[in-house]
Amino acid sequence: MSVLDDLKNAQKDAMRAKDKVRLGTIRMTLAAVKQREVDERIELNDSDVIAILTKMVKQRKDAASQFKTANRQDLVDVELAEIVILEEFLPQPLSEDELSALIVQAMEETDASGMQDMGKVMGWLKPKVQGRADMGQLSGKIKAQLNA
Repeated sequence: MSVLDDLKNAQKDAMRAKDKVRLGTIRMTLAAVKQREVDERIELNDSDVIAILTKMVKQRKDAASQFKTANRQDLVDVELAEIVILEEFLPQPLSEDELSALIVQAMEETDASGMQDMGKVMGWLKPKVQGRADMGQLSGKIKAQLNA
């Protein structure tokens, strides 16, 4: 079953359970998916939907940190609740060992030898780790490997 089907089924379940927070978050996600489909006149596959979910989680984390800075705990709680719901539809995150192994494999397959090869390594890794690892942290780990 696709991620989009999971979202639609979760929407029905949230309606039945009268869970307004969950229902609102899922509807917002489905709206973002539909908007992209209409804008680009394409049908999104699982990796596209995962990319949208990943972007939405990142936006909520940024908003939560800004609300925390502004001492708005009520809004922080709303953002964190939405993050929990969105993360249910993302694949399981990679462990540190799995991530390190993928980085080593990417460096071997792209013949990366220094920082000038950073783009090649990221390009090789991105489709494999999309939604399963923080790209900012991944970038830092790759830089550390390339500088070693």
